[in-house]
Amino acid sequence: MNNKPQLIYVLPNLFTAISAFLGIISIISSIQGNYQKALFYIILSLICDGLDGRVARLTKTTSKFGVEFDSLADLVAFGVAPAIFFYMSIGVDYGKLGSLITAFFVVFGAIRLARFNVTTGTYEPSVFIGLPIPTAAVVSAIYTYAYIKYEFLESYGFIFLVLQAILGFLMVSNIRYPSFKKVDFSRANFLKVLIILMIIFSFLYLYPLEALVFLVSLYVLYGITRALYNFIIIIFKKI
Repeated sequence: MNNKPQLIYVLPNLFTAISAFLGIISIISSIQGNYQKALFYIILSLICDGLDGRVARLTKTTSKFGVEFDSLADLVAFGVAPAIFFYMSIGVDYGKLGSLITAFFVVFGAIRLARFNVTTGTYEPSVFIGLPIPTAAVVSAIYTYAYIKYEFLESYGFIFLVLQAILGFLMVSNIRYPSFKKVDFSRANFLKVLIILMIIFSFLYLYPLEALVFLVSLYVLYGITRALYNFIIIIFKKI
């Protein structure tokens, strides 16, 4: 009977450990040139990262240890892993500049995690302040894999270098992004949500990579567009 609470306590941290483990395997895959596997492991890490917090809240086993462990695992899985994936695929061709942008992505990811830990609860729960590091990691990995898959993109490597730098800066920005933690699944909206999800999954089935590129780009651009709109509104109010 006494072991039951301890086993429940381990469960969410197990998902965190798996996420970190998959991040390391992704790094090894990138070094070995298995880029499809590298992307796959990063996406699996994202799924595990989404489960650990939910399991902890569901079982009421949230702890300070879990928060710190989650941040360290995130830095490996969503900071180092996508950075190495990017460097081995694109950054290595740009010498010191490629190394610099790769390093900045990891450093800015660490800053994003630290800021999230110290500001949790001070902002509205429906938004993230700055692009979340798991999202930045998946966007980076999907862009990088698209660069690898489509040969015509090889001439645009510098653009992908710039995109990687932008993702890094977005993580430490004050741009707000929706968290989808408070999506309204009431009966009135259930049908709309179901139809939207069916359309999304249909495109993912027909054109998996293209649909992923479109969806992640839409999310990133939403935050930037919203920030620019609010900035313009503020400027016009001052005139």
